[in-house]
Amino acid sequence: MTVDTDASHSAHTGIPHTDASHTGTSHAKVPLPPRPRPSANRIAAGSTLVIILIAAIWSVVALEINVASMVRSLDNAGNFVSRIFPLDFPPLGELLVMTGQTLAIVVVATVLAVVLSLPVALFAAANTTSGPVMRGVSRTIIVMCRAVPDLIFAIVLFRLFGLGALPGILALGLHSIGMVGKLYADAIEELDGGPAEAVRSAGGSRLQWITSTVIPQVMPQLIATALHRFDINLRTSVLLGYVGVGGIGLELANALRTMQYQRGMALALVILALCIALEMLSGAIRASLLGRVPANRRGVLGFIDRVAAGWITAPRGGRELQRGKDGRVRIAPQWDRERIGRFAGVALTIAIVALATVYADLDFSTLAEDLLALPQVLGTFLPPSPQDLIDTLLEAMLVTVQIGLAATLLGLVLALPIGVFAARNVASSGFVANLFRTIIVIIRGLPELILAIVFIVITGLGPIAGTLALAIGSVGLLGKLVADSLEETDVRVQDAVRATGATPIQVFFAATLRQAAPQFIAHVLYQLDVNIRSATLLGIVGAGGIGFYLLNASRVQEFDVVTFIIVMVLVTVLAVEAVAVWTRKALR
Repeated sequence: MTVDTDASHSAHTGIPHTDASHTGTSHAKVPLPPRPRPSANRIAAGSTLVIILIAAIWSVVALEINVASMVRSLDNAGNFVSRIFPLDFPPLGELLVMTGQTLAIVVVATVLAVVLSLPVALFAAANTTSGPVMRGVSRTIIVMCRAVPDLIFAIVLFRLFGLGALPGILALGLHSIGMVGKLYADAIEELDGGPAEAVRSAGGSRLQWITSTVIPQVMPQLIATALHRFDINLRTSVLLGYVGVGGIGLELANALRTMQYQRGMALALVILALCIALEMLSGAIRASLLGRVPANRRGVLGFIDRVAAGWITAPRGGRELQRGKDGRVRIAPQWDRERIGRFAGVALTIAIVALATVYADLDFSTLAEDLLALPQVLGTFLPPSPQDLIDTLLEAMLVTVQIGLAATLLGLVLALPIGVFAARNVASSGFVANLFRTIIVIIRGLPELILAIVFIVITGLGPIAGTLALAIGSVGLLGKLVADSLEETDVRVQDAVRATGATPIQVFFAATLRQAAPQFIAHVLYQLDVNIRSATLLGIVGAGGIGFYLLNASRVQEFDVVTFIIVMVLVTVLAVEAVAVWTRKALR
């Protein structure tokens, strides 16, 4: 059987092919078979996307986000800039203490999330779970932890344990299970089952084949995911400062509440620098762990790559069998430079976690009493009741959804060109790609809370500030995802189109963009999910939506209203996530 490569090329690229005989005689064109009709699911999914787009446009209009409102805010922006300079940085010693406390809380919370997520992921993964019941329970835990925002966890835990670092750490750790546990479970399910089957065939127990084959294989993904979650928890810790979690976030909240903008923006700048530095550091380590770095990379990132290869990842090129002087194969590897480096790295990690645990100043003296009071505390939250605020809360929840929709649309409009120019296989030069990659890193380092506070001062209280903050935040994540999706396209299809004499723009639209379009849709739906969750939280600083009423109900100890709002948020988030998951699957 022969394959018509030209016809295959036309089918892949969508460019019609004109067949010319090599002997000079013409051949009749063979009509292509008709395209199969799209399934009912694909039609429904496409209609859903159109409805979401219409709803997003309606949200932008309903929230009055337009050029005229931006122009009216220019005077406020100028006044705000004049009020923040000169920046008022705290003394160096005080700043180091605040920074250390924030990092300690984030480190302990991330470690807690990893420790809790790994067993949950093992039960949630189809190839390591003990049965469908445990898998269903574990998957439910992951979904619920992801659906409940950190702020809601913090409000409940502060009521139970009082002020201090412990409630904040638990809130960050529990919410992190939603993302970390899911990614761990997905990584475990994608493993090669051969090594585990070999251990089982030799009589190994479940614990033995999990610890000897599963965990070692996914160790790079485990560490990379933990580092990524560390970045997210660092940004979230700033938000939790508004409900009493210590560190820079608490000092920032106090400064802005008292309108000390010079001190507040100075602390915001410190947070930005900290987020960008740790984003670059953890990103370089993650790339090294997953083998996504260029060979012989130089500079700081090259040094990080060599360190990671020495004590986190296995040596490149494998390891030969080691033999002693008598010629026998050594069972235990000798203490060479690489083994010493790995040991030192693991010891350093343990020391950092131990130091962070001590520095976080956790108070367990009343832990037993607090746990015994758990039924009484939960009784104050049940049963949920809106009291006489049902109409107000429903309207606020609608505004929250509108903020998420409008922010996703505006973020997409800005992220598409930035992501396109950040893709190395699309940008005109490496300098352009690196420039836009740098812009993406800087934007990703901006916590949405700080952006919301700035926009509140400029545009006033309300949903416009929250929408603009989330839109800029969306540019960072969507821009990176767009660039990565474009770089992962099949270059052979692009080369085939280019060989026909197509211009770079034609190659981009006919080959590159068409391949990445399904991933773009998935990324936008994911960003919409994230933005609706984040819009719930930004309301606590006056950026519109349900978060404002959530914080107020907590402050006046109307915990039945708090529970009712939690249920509203949970139902909305789960509904949006269900629609997004179904749409992504239908369009595959």
